Amino acid sequence: MRRTLIAAILFPVIACLAVSVRGQDQSTRPPITGITHVRLWSTDPHKALDFYSKILGLTPRDAGCANMARPCYILSDHQRVALAEVAPGSHPELLAEVAFATTDVPGMHRYLQAHNIPVDAVTRDFSGVMHFSLRDPQGILITFVQAPTHRQFTALASQISTRLIHAGFVVRDRAAEDRFYKGILGFHVYWHGGMKDEETNWVDMQVPDGTDWLEYMLNVPANADKHTLGVMNHIALGVPDIHAAEKQLRTNGWNGTEEPKIGRDGKWQLNLYDPDGTRVELMEFTPVQKPCCSDYTGPHPKP
Repeated sequence: MRRTLIAAILFPVIACLAVSVRGQDQSTRPPITGITHVRLWSTDPHKALDFYSKILGLTPRDAGCANMARPCYILSDHQRVALAEVAPGSHPELLAEVAFATTDVPGMHRYLQAHNIPVDAVTRDFSGVMHFSLRDPQGILITFVQAPTHRQFTALASQISTRLIHAGFVVRDRAAEDRFYKGILGFHVYWHGGMKDEETNWVDMQVPDGTDWLEYMLNVPANADKHTLGVMNHIALGVPDIHAAEKQLRTNGWNGTEEPKIGRDGKWQLNLYDPDGTRVELMEFTPVQKPCCSDYTGPHPKP
């Protein structure tokens, strides 16, 4: 009788606590700390090997390419760039996937399900790292990866950058993307601007718990050609000194004609293009002059 009475008292309390914990899991978004990898479509990954390994100085590897095509190119112990082979013309926008680090993959999975976002199942890669994927409102593949703890990596002297700071892609419906990235995931505008002061052609959406960002590329014609799409869909590698980076590129064999310039965001930058025409932007971490159009609203990335 006594046990029955105790159970009758405790069961509602335990049930209430369980409901409370489940509610907290669903309503609290786990931290999103940055970009772990970007995957690009390539019509000839073997041809691209020379660009990414020789010109950019990145180390190609088969091991450590969590949830990615192999080989991937190592930037640091926690960031990668990967290429996935595709038939010419089948993916003109060339950006295949952006992956973000979170400290709690199962919690992020529950959080998105609670917001009625269709998500794939949580799985583990060969090294045991948890991850899952989904499509953003525009159909871009987004992956969440448990904040990685890769083996220590030492960059070669020829490596141009050890830091992926942003990925940009053409956005057709900003309101829909904002509802997802800003409303549900907690991203915020880091900076926005355009070729003219009164225009907004680029919107930098910074992760809520770090300094990396996505760049909305707006006002791109629906019939944009391959070159334009390659310019717009891009990745950016951070460098502390753009002129030193250019010098190393020349040493690595780059013979491009573009020169460093200060962008509308007030930062030094230099554009390169891989064999498929995807732009790889080198960018200094901090501005050297006041940006056009808007002030920065978040912290700048660091090396």
